[in-house]
Amino acid sequence: MATKTRKSLFERLRSGLQEGIAQAKGELTLKTIEVPEPPPEIDAKTLVALREQAKMSQGVFAKMLFVSTKTVQSWEQGTRVPSKASRRLIQIFAQRPGVVCEVVGLRSVHLDGFRIVELKKGKRRIVKEKGDVAAAN
Repeated sequence: MATKTRKSLFERLRSGLQEGIAQAKGELTLKTIEVPEPPPEIDAKTLVALREQAKMSQGVFAKMLFVSTKTVQSWEQGTRVPSKASRRLIQIFAQRPGVVCEVVGLRSVHLDGFRIVELKKGKRRIVKEKGDVAAAN
């Protein structure tokens, strides 16, 4: 079995500098990528409101997110917070509940009054609106 040998640090630095110079001269177009924003935070009270508006038990909600019922309980009690992966799925569910329900094989639900607000330092949070005023705390 053949193994690849890694180029020396000098070779990697030289190659990177050469590419940078070529790009600056217009001889090379470097590929750029957009990095998505991290998933928004969600507090326990909002998570409970989201689940209850969807008319789901903790067990069904847990199965939809592919976590244990105990995990959902600990999120709702505020003793733990959802992982980034779980928060992303919760975000998708809050914004497009029909898509998540269709994918996991549940009846479609409609959610009203949830939105994502910008917080300080580039953080975002899912909030439940109360009338015209959102509860961002």
